[in-house]
Amino acid sequence: MLAARTGTVGNKNAEEALKLRKQSVLSLGSRERALKSSSESGKEGRARAGQPQQRARRLALLRELEMNWYLRVCELSHEYTIAYTTGMPHRNLGKSGLRVSCLGLGTWVTFGGQISDEVAEQLMTIAYESGVNLFDTAEVYAAGKAEVILGNILKKKGWRRSSLVITTKLYWGGKAETERGLSRKHIIEEIVRAMTHVINQGMAMYWGTSRWSAMEIMEAYSVARQFNMIPPVCEQAEYHLFQREKVEVQLPELYHKIGVGAMTWSPLACGIISGKYGNGVPESSRAALKCYQWLKEKIISEEGRKQQVKLKDLSPIAERLGCTLPQLAVAWCLRNEGVSSVLLGSSNPEQLIENLGAIQVLPKMTSHIVNEIDNILGNKPYSKKDYRS
Repeated sequence: MLAARTGTVGNKNAEEALKLRKQSVLSLGSRERALKSSSESGKEGRARAGQPQQRARRLALLRELEMNWYLRVCELSHEYTIAYTTGMPHRNLGKSGLRVSCLGLGTWVTFGGQISDEVAEQLMTIAYESGVNLFDTAEVYAAGKAEVILGNILKKKGWRRSSLVITTKLYWGGKAETERGLSRKHIIEEIVRAMTHVINQGMAMYWGTSRWSAMEIMEAYSVARQFNMIPPVCEQAEYHLFQREKVEVQLPELYHKIGVGAMTWSPLACGIISGKYGNGVPESSRAALKCYQWLKEKIISEEGRKQQVKLKDLSPIAERLGCTLPQLAVAWCLRNEGVSSVLLGSSNPEQLIENLGAIQVLPKMTSHIVNEIDNILGNKPYSKKDYRS
């Protein structure tokens, strides 16, 4: 959220800026009164059910009004914003003020391993020019090489650091006992206190968790509040057509209670949803690599064969929407408003460009399409709230 400034901005005096600000607030108030009047005309139960949607619309309207006010004061237009020029939507990371592109670029397996540094630079360039501002890595990826490659590319490109959100993960560091884990020796101090120290020292702006249980995240939040420290703002979780429970049942409750958002990874289930494994495991695929024997076994298992059948049943839906199956799968992840950003993993520019195209499919993900997909998958999880409804 932008704050009104004092003094002169963009050749506009403070009085006129304040006037524009008041106009935005008045417009919002009028809209809120209209929404209130409309909701009161319906049944009380229906109005109560629609309150979260109304709040979301009001927040979106407020953000739009403030952006319009700011651009007008600075004598700019929406054409100057990256979101406008690229069409890439941005969302808040949980309930923090950090705005991230709804699609991010991950570096697992690819950077420092499956692809060359030149291809890595091509991928980052395509992503950045497409409006992606979120790049994810970890100290364990390629034994630290992924972080180095990412950093070298950023230095070479000279992109404004303020325009980027770089996330990394700690735990599996070096081979020595003191080089891994979440101990004080490895990251200065035990978890919550350590992350608070890292942020206070300016080494990071926010911290989150990866593959933690809901109970562990809640415990971290409680410790942070009890000792006046900084709580996590997001959880990085696996989420795709065949992995839904955590993101759709557990994390929404954490979001509403403590503001923790979801940053999801593997939208194509390590390539299973890409369609490349429909007739076995190609030699050039990730599953053919020696260190990914577990993925190959998963694909050729009975459950893997059932998943391939379901993917074939989903293909007609993708055809009707004018997209590929991978684009449909990524858009399906994005249709979940509780997901702040979906991390893409690509080994070549063509694949990345295709996956980024999911943004164009997102508006087509109507409730009818989502229900049709759910009927084919047959794995929609039900929370307690769903059972009561």
